[in-house]
Amino acid sequence: MDATATSVEPRYDLVPLLKGWNAVRDYDLEATTLWDFPAQSPEFSEFGDHRFNGVTPATLVMNLVRRYTRPGDVVVDAMAGSGTSLDVARALGRRVLAFDLAPRRPEIVRNDARHLPLPDESVDLHFIDPPYSDNVRYSDEAGCLGRVSCRGEEFLEATETVARELLRTLRPRRVLGWLTSDAYRHGRFTPVGFLTYEILSKYFEPVDVVCVARHHDRSANPMWEHRARRFGFYLRGFKYLFIMRKPDTLQREAAFE
Repeated sequence: MDATATSVEPRYDLVPLLKGWNAVRDYDLEATTLWDFPAQSPEFSEFGDHRFNGVTPATLVMNLVRRYTRPGDVVVDAMAGSGTSLDVARALGRRVLAFDLAPRRPEIVRNDARHLPLPDESVDLHFIDPPYSDNVRYSDEAGCLGRVSCRGEEFLEATETVARELLRTLRPRRVLGWLTSDAYRHGRFTPVGFLTYEILSKYFEPVDVVCVARHHDRSANPMWEHRARRFGFYLRGFKYLFIMRKPDTLQREAAFE
């Protein structure tokens, strides 16, 4: 699909995957703002690809889908990666659309998150786990956000463009989950989380901020821990999950006056 496409009529899969459903239905929802998922997927199941660098914990997505949607609602992941949210939402009986600039599966539609081929106010839950700098090369696509350093204005402008597109397509009073992390590279710390929250708060109401422990990163090994201690820096130990709600029309118009 062309990245500049303006509409798409997807085929929604409303049939829960029995194995996946059994894996996620028995998990209790998180009750605090500290989430720690040592395994990427629940036991005896696989959502997405655990080998994918920076893969999203499936139980994180499950918490958002179960808490903020009902069966039959529309869930969208605009940067789907290996398809974790696609698998989880489908297993829970939601209608789901997954997009990515570099699709890794046939069910993921090739598209730029800055130009979603969706009508206004057509989505019940947006989840997005975007690159937070250029430390990981996710694709060779020229428009890939993972090729842009978080230190420059280009990154912030792209982040805001994506945020506005998610706002456009989200139904009023429905929820966005945005997962991100701070960055430390070449001896310099960049508070990507704070910068992202500042952008999101211009358009959305905050529901809450969750701290998600990191487990599935290449830096989580003894070699990098030794380097961090020896050279006086910290490895990233958590990500931010910003849970935001789209204001209703009157509130949104007032905010832009």
